[in-house]
Formats: sequence, C-alpha cells, structure tokens
Amino acid sequence: MAEGLASYYGDALRGHRTASGEPFNPDAFTAAHRSLAFGTCMRVENAGNGRSVRVRVNDRGPFVKGRIVDVSQAAARALDFLREGVARVRLFRCA
Repeated sequence: MAEGLASYYGDALRGHRTASGEPFNPDAFTAAHRSLAFGTCMRVENAGNGRSVRVRVNDRGPFVKGRIVDVSQAAARALDFLREGVARVRLFRCA
C-alpha cells in the first residue's frame, strides 16, 4: 500500500476530539491518515524490526512533510519506536 515515516501522538492529546469525532485514546490502536476512510483497518509494519500491529483510522494527519501516518502511543509501543519518535513503516490494508 505505502512506505514512509510514521510518528506517534500520545497522552498530551488524551480526550481531544479526533477528526472522526471520537475522543483520542493513546491506549487504543488507532491512527491518523490523510485520505483513508474513518474505520479503515490498516496493518502497520516497522520496516526496521518487522513488528506489526493493526490500527483503525479515526483521525486526519499527519501534517508533517514526509510522514505518511501518525499512530497512537500504544501502537508505537508495540512497534517499538517510542524512544526514537519516528520509524520507517509499511502500510497494508487488513486482510
């Protein structure tokens, strides 16, 4: 589907409304994508370590040039890039 940089957003935005209208929960496996429909399931794979998670699109973004997805803090933790803040990822639609 796509390959590029991912970043994450966390506790500072807890409870803020996402573009879909639901409150942001950094403990849920969600993501922000520029164009995929809300509710779309994506598999995000960390290209550096092979770890992957399924996330549900519930927000718009990222708004930083060169990034293709923002994931929740829980997803970033599972993908093992919390410390770095960004990671090269591959995006796939869920099967």
